[in-house]
Order: sequence, then structure tokens, then C-alpha cells
Amino acid sequence: MERRIEKYTSEGMCIEYSILGEGEPVLIFHGGHSNCYEEFGVKGLVDNGFSFIIPSRAGYGETSKEIGTSLSKSCEYYSKLLDHLSIKKVHLLAISAGGPSGIYFAAHYPEYVSTLTLQSAVTKEWLTPKDKEYKAAKILFRPNTEKYTWKLISSMNNLFPRFIFKQMFPSFSKLSYREAKEKFNEEDIEAIRKMNNRQRSRYGFFIDLAQVNEVSIQHLQAIVCPTLIMHSKHDGSVPLEHSSFAHENIPSSKLYLLDTWGHLIWLGHASQETDKGLMEFLKSH
Repeated sequence: MERRIEKYTSEGMCIEYSILGEGEPVLIFHGGHSNCYEEFGVKGLVDNGFSFIIPSRAGYGETSKEIGTSLSKSCEYYSKLLDHLSIKKVHLLAISAGGPSGIYFAAHYPEYVSTLTLQSAVTKEWLTPKDKEYKAAKILFRPNTEKYTWKLISSMNNLFPRFIFKQMFPSFSKLSYREAKEKFNEEDIEAIRKMNNRQRSRYGFFIDLAQVNEVSIQHLQAIVCPTLIMHSKHDGSVPLEHSSFAHENIPSSKLYLLDTWGHLIWLGHASQETDKGLMEFLKSH
């Protein structure tokens, strides 16, 4: 069974999406710099009898940037995609910078959502103009130059995979490289290389920088479905307080802190706990 890449068009807007599997559907909102080709976490879903749909979020892949003028408009089009696919209910999985999309969708379209899972997710203010990471992103990931940034990163990563892994490590983990060595696998180095070869920012990351700060405490408090919040204790990309903030404000939520080496909770020796925790949650609802 191969992943299908398809496009849905409505009112001149296009959503690119991938779909795989035959079981209960899981709608995945991928993280920043990603698209419908996302690989992290999907094998476990299919192996456990679920199917998944991953739309390239607004401005990523071939999805129209115009649906990203607000979280409201983006989520309206994600609901249209589910209607197009004749899907009544989904388990919703929102990852990293896709967190606000998942939160907004669960709050405003509860009739579509059986459960919500937030993985390494942004749930409150993150990367504002005062932050150095924001300023760097505005230079490196500009829509007219980001392809050259990713071409350089992927080329260097293909030539020197271990060196690039070590250089990028601090952006994903609060642990030092030495502290984390016992927590990661040799396979993680290859997983990062593959990730950097499939990533592109296009217009999507600039849209993310605006949308991530649209989500509010009222959106969290409006979520009524069972919610699982998964976050690494050592996340160096999205601070741990994002997970506790969501847990404090989503009424029916469970917080699951992981001992993975960092933001990419699907990698490392402890990553089996990520799949196990998610499957137990989904199968219990």
C-alpha cells in the first residue's frame, strides 16, 4: 500500500494532501517546514490499523497560501477537505507549529473531532519579533530565498550527516550533545538527513509565524474532546511550558511527558513510548 498524493480544489483554492490506510482516520497537522510528505509518527498509525490524512498546511507544498490569511480560514478549508472525503469524524493530531491549527479546529469544529493529540506543540505565544530565532527565520526562510537555504542544508547534510546532526542538535534539545548520546540511536542521524531533504518552507513558515500567535486561552478552554498532550522534557524548540499551559486550560486533557532527547519525539531509544502512548490513547477512545 502506497501513500497517495492528491489535491482538492474549492473556490479557486487548492489543498494538497496525502492519504494512506483503511482504518479509523487520523487528520495530521504537520509541523513547520514540512508538508503532506511528513514521515515522523505515521508508520505506527498504519501498523496499528489507523489511516491518516495529512494536508500540506497553508502555504506549504502545493496548498494555496491564500487560505492562510487566518486560522479561521485555514480551518474552514480543512473542514471542506473532510467533507470532500466524506469523513464524518477524525482523531486529530497536531505537531509542533501545527499545534495552533489543531487547537483552533478542535475548538471550532467539535463535530468532526473524536480526540485531539498535541505532540511537541505550540499552544501559546511563540517566536515573536523580539526573539532572535524569529529574526533569523525572517532572513533564512523568506519565500523567495528559502529553497536555497534548504538546498544548502540538505546538500551539506548528505555529505556530512553526523556533523550536521551534531550542529543542529541544540535547536532540538536542551540537553548537551554529551548528555544526550545515550538517548539517541545511530538511525536518528539518517532520519534527520531524510528530514532535511524533504523540508521546504515556501510561504508556509511565514504564515506560521503569524498564525501561531492567533491561538488564545479561550480556544483551549473551548475544546471538549479527550485530549492527549505529549512533550519531551528536553524539548529545545518548543518550551515545555507550552504543554503545561495546554493541560491547565483544556478541560479533558492528559499530560504525558516523555524522556526522548528532544523536540523530535519519534526519534531515540525512548521513542517507542511515543507510539505506545498515542496508540493506547487512540484505541481507548
